[in-house]
Amino acid sequence: MNLHFIAIGGSAMHNLALALYKKGYKVTGSDDTIFEPSKSRLKEKGLLPIEFGWFPEKITSKIDAVILGMHAKGDNPELLKAKELGLKIYSYPEFLYEQSKDKTRVVIGGSHGKTTITSMILHVMNYLEIDVDYMVGAQLEGFDTMVHLTTKNEFMVLEGDEYLSSPIDLRPKFHLYKPNIALISGIAWDHINVFPTFENYVEQFSIFAYSLTNGGIMVYNIEDVEVKNVVETSKNPIKRYPYSTPAYKIVNGITFIDTNEGEMPLQFFGKHNLQNMAGAKWICQHMGVNEDDFYEAITSFKGASKRLEKIAENKKTVVFKDFAHSPSKVEATTNAVKNQYGQRTLIACLELHTYSSLNTDFLKEYKGALNKADIAVVFYSPHALEIKKLEAIDEQQIKDSFEREDLIVFTNPVKFQEFLFKQNFDDAAILLMSSGNYGGLDFERIKELLM
Repeated sequence: MNLHFIAIGGSAMHNLALALYKKGYKVTGSDDTIFEPSKSRLKEKGLLPIEFGWFPEKITSKIDAVILGMHAKGDNPELLKAKELGLKIYSYPEFLYEQSKDKTRVVIGGSHGKTTITSMILHVMNYLEIDVDYMVGAQLEGFDTMVHLTTKNEFMVLEGDEYLSSPIDLRPKFHLYKPNIALISGIAWDHINVFPTFENYVEQFSIFAYSLTNGGIMVYNIEDVEVKNVVETSKNPIKRYPYSTPAYKIVNGITFIDTNEGEMPLQFFGKHNLQNMAGAKWICQHMGVNEDDFYEAITSFKGASKRLEKIAENKKTVVFKDFAHSPSKVEATTNAVKNQYGQRTLIACLELHTYSSLNTDFLKEYKGALNKADIAVVFYSPHALEIKKLEAIDEQQIKDSFEREDLIVFTNPVKFQEFLFKQNFDDAAILLMSSGNYGGLDFERIKELLM
């Protein structure tokens, strides 16, 4: 099969391209810019475009299908040429469905936790030497790519993102997978540029629940009110399996859970991650893994990339980096670190970076999100507001939104770094939450300070 990727350089897109190349497909692609590590990984397999840009002459009748990435625009010259020639055009999730329609599809959805849950499932399968097809939104330890496709595997495990499928297909990605087994971890308003009201956002999960195959299995977090309502009111004839936070305790900074074999130590922590584990356990059991084997495997799970990722530690200080940026993720992550390191000073630094987080109408959703931090810091770039064509935000607005008057607010990356490096790191836990990098924070310098 001859496939052409429009916007091949994206994190998800280049991983799919690599997986299809490995499967034996002929793959070409274009993009106007490609960053690392995508660039090197594509180059290694001979898939890196010779020059950046869009070249409609690449699109010919010899191409069997085009895969369109979100980075491309609706008026992309290559897309227009593909339409002119009447070529089959797939979005990323559409093509993944085509690759998995004869398999048992397992789809992990939710506003938060889906990458971690998917990572837990894949870790267990890898540990038990059970080969499955998959697509996950982070690079995992022990896995070469974020996408793996075969003709022989029974299961396809998919991280089900609720964001849009492509510039010409405005359906949420997870509506296209038609799962046999699914999970919803939590529902907390996000992506307000696409879903302008909370009700509209919740509706997407109702559609997802209804998209399960008849008699399909839905695993869901019963502690989340919105999730419980969506799943239990769905008229789809599905089997429902609720999960909740398992019993646990923290001893000397290590989290233990109760199992049939007694108390078991974990390498990850946080109530939200224990919920994630409970959901992953149900999914693995529906994939044929018994409970004891699951627990044996999960003890070696250290966490998903950029999710409470420990980047530095000495006897007095620990530093975590986390992708958290939406209100529910920020609160869960902050609470997790404080509960785990209660005797230490928690310095929590959040970068407001996304369209939603910088929107004045959405800011109020952060109420109380940083309450557990001893020192709470918010960084944002006024330039990011300009780029996204959003209203200006001032320091007091942010303090009011978080309902924390002692909140420290920075807009200058240099001043933020100066502040951070002047802090007393003795008996401290440092939490850096961002989907960006605080305007160029030197993470290596932080590591050096702890040596």
